[in-house]
Amino acid sequence: MVRLENVGLRYGRGPEILRDLTLKLEPGSFHFLTGPSGAGKTSLLRLLYLAHPPTRGLISLFGEDVTGAARRRKVDLRRKVGVVFQEFRLLDHVDVFENVSLPLRVAGRERWEYEEDVRELLTWVGLGERSHALPPTLSGGEKQRVAIARAVVGKPDILLADEPTGNVDPEMGRRLMRLFTELNRLGATVLIATHDPDLIRAVNAPALRLDDGQVTRLGKAAR
Repeated sequence: MVRLENVGLRYGRGPEILRDLTLKLEPGSFHFLTGPSGAGKTSLLRLLYLAHPPTRGLISLFGEDVTGAARRRKVDLRRKVGVVFQEFRLLDHVDVFENVSLPLRVAGRERWEYEEDVRELLTWVGLGERSHALPPTLSGGEKQRVAIARAVVGKPDILLADEPTGNVDPEMGRRLMRLFTELNRLGATVLIATHDPDLIRAVNAPALRLDDGQVTRLGKAAR
């Protein structure tokens, strides 16, 4: 599903953030990504989302070498990947419902096909009463939940999440993790970057540690 071989990444003339990184994520797997601040976790997720090319090395998604893929092909592949960004990236001029349903509209689906599912998902993440609110009126935690709902609404083959529970209370964090594990149960490959050890202990999934530009497999956290 996801394969990186000897990948290196640097921005401009700066030092390599990732170096000789080799990683393989099997279809339907669930992993946490940990490591100190500045280790490159967000940069690694950006590579996997094809938002930035590697400086060197090979990246393969869905069995296809995407390192030098054309822009149109990358756009097609991104539609199979759900992403929860730290900065939310919501559209301020449309309401919560429209933000969440955006991936479905882009995929060509009609509103009558998905309206009930989107409203059910908004209720699950505690935003059923906020579906008509505009993002600038939301709290940070509410924006986080909108971003998560948007990432999972299309049932992507790969879900990448960057500190997805950082702006919500522990109870909502556990609820959101159940959403991620259910998506994984349905076959999605899930990779969640987090600093929260409680989150890692709450899910019976292995962790990857990114440090000094490389990844080490840590296994499953003790409960």
